[in-house]
Amino acid sequence: MNRHRFPVALPRLFLIAALTLLAGACDRAPPAGEGAAPAATPGTAPEPTPGRRVALVMKTLTNPFFVEMEKGARQAEREFGISLIVKTAAQETSIQQQIAIVEELVRERVDAIVIAPGDSVELIPVLKRAQEEGIVVINIDNRLDPDFSRKNELLGVPFISVDNEQSAYRSARYIADQVSEPATALLMEGIRGALNAEARKSGAMRAFAEHPAITLAASETANWKIDEGYRLMRGWLQRHPDVRLVFAANDMMAFGIINALQEAGREDVLVASFDALEQAREAIREGRLQATVDQRPARQGYLGVQFALRALDGETLPGVTYLETILVTRENVDQP
Repeated sequence: MNRHRFPVALPRLFLIAALTLLAGACDRAPPAGEGAAPAATPGTAPEPTPGRRVALVMKTLTNPFFVEMEKGARQAEREFGISLIVKTAAQETSIQQQIAIVEELVRERVDAIVIAPGDSVELIPVLKRAQEEGIVVINIDNRLDPDFSRKNELLGVPFISVDNEQSAYRSARYIADQVSEPATALLMEGIRGALNAEARKSGAMRAFAEHPAITLAASETANWKIDEGYRLMRGWLQRHPDVRLVFAANDMMAFGIINALQEAGREDVLVASFDALEQAREAIREGRLQATVDQRPARQGYLGVQFALRALDGETLPGVTYLETILVTRENVDQP
């Protein structure tokens, strides 16, 4: 076994993901000047309105990313004096469960639904029903499909997230720039059909395509999951033993990749990912991960609630708000 092991083996990564539900991490401020759409300003912040009920619907709490998202929403709950209802599906692939959650919230007649949808299309009809009942809908993280939304007359839904394509491009480009000789690259996708997953795939493919020495040998999905990422990487190592670069569309899949590489004794493979979970930052410190992207989930959760209250107050909101991301590498991993 190599002496620079990733700090936790695969079974313990599941434990750490659970423990992260209890652990805190501060939201990090972005660098200035990267051209994000303006977020909410203090002058437009809603006044405290006791009695309003805002629901935050997320994909799961098994991914620490969404734990951080809830923390931001809870901060908004305290600041604005509203009641926050948090609902999650069992897994990021549990789309029908998310639909059932929204149906329940419509029956409960909440004032607003802030949703990070697991799928960009399937949630649209039920969210249209919510809108018809006078419930404000705010979309965060993964974008609802604009064309299908228009077709179903789900209109005027603000979207808060990051530029997934450009951010994934920067992450994959970081490892691509480290090779000068012919190299094989692999791309591990998120859930196919989810617009954030498709955008990250597109960004990584663009980064690899810009380097004539790099050949993208495979692009497959592991559905955002550690265990699927681990199994897929084990198979890839057999089919593509010459692999030098791997981009994973989120950190959870990257953890599976890293463990498969460690088991195979492969220290020559460069891995980049997306989400900047604390375990990913530790992997960067240990040299097992080269780059990840901080997309500020707590800020997304906070602004989702704030935008919901502003919409309830009758304010016209921007259609798209992009937060600035931070490319986290060994050079800045310990910066506050």
